[in-house]
Amino acid sequence: MLTGDWIYRSFLNDKKLVAGDPQAALALIFGEGVMQINQGASGYLSGTFDMGGGYVLDLVGSSLAHAGSGPPGFEVSGKGRDGTPTEGWQYDYRGAENHAWPDGVDQVPTLVGTVIRSKPHGGAPAGYSASFICVLGN
Repeated sequence: MLTGDWIYRSFLNDKKLVAGDPQAALALIFGEGVMQINQGASGYLSGTFDMGGGYVLDLVGSSLAHAGSGPPGFEVSGKGRDGTPTEGWQYDYRGAENHAWPDGVDQVPTLVGTVIRSKPHGGAPAGYSASFICVLGN
């Protein structure tokens, strides 16, 4: 079940190692915030992605059943709100629930996936993608 508040972080897909440099690691963060997701009985997803400072996307999407033993997945589109700093923005997210280890100790539910900037904004072109992780907050 995807319902909950997920702590979201996306990362630039840089091929270079950070080699223990904390500033290089920090520079890889593309975005951060809280994704609040509600999952309906039919798999319909809705919610918000709050990045702070009035930067909010409204989320709409669906859960995806995977064949075989693969983890459940999801697709969500985040659209900016009129009259806010995110007006005209659109980002699309596709991900899956991570494996829950049977012998895991204090394991927290997580999601992993990719995000793509679907519409250009602020001089940034459409088509840019990054990887993300989400950790269930509460």
